[in-house]
Amino acid sequence: MFSVTVRDHIMIAHSFRGEVFGPAQRLHGATFVVDATFRRPELDDDNIVVDIGRASEELHAICGGLSYRNLDDEPDFLGINTSTEFLGKLIADRIAERIAAGGLGPGAAGLTGLAVTLHESHIAWATYERDL
Repeated sequence: MFSVTVRDHIMIAHSFRGEVFGPAQRLHGATFVVDATFRRPELDDDNIVVDIGRASEELHAICGGLSYRNLDDEPDFLGINTSTEFLGKLIADRIAERIAAGGLGPGAAGLTGLAVTLHESHIAWATYERDL
């Protein structure tokens, strides 16, 4: 299995509902380093996994749509705990939509898997993996 990873980041504000979150129930900021890993069993005709430039551009566009926002105020997230895990899945699903729409080029049709990791810090992170 081959893989290529591109990286970006998001800076958001949000709060959580539920005692399990302790002080994070209050509004707070978070900065995440976001890694998107693209997988395929064989290289394409150009001997690459995916066009790194296009993958970086698409990830940056998705991250830009989330950054510098209070997610509590976003209609799409009303009533949702926007946990690290939730955001990983959200970003992965948005990348998958862009792959399906051709945003990463025709070579991306051979991708079989995608993993998105959000690093909360140097000691904690969460990953969501999905098939394509």
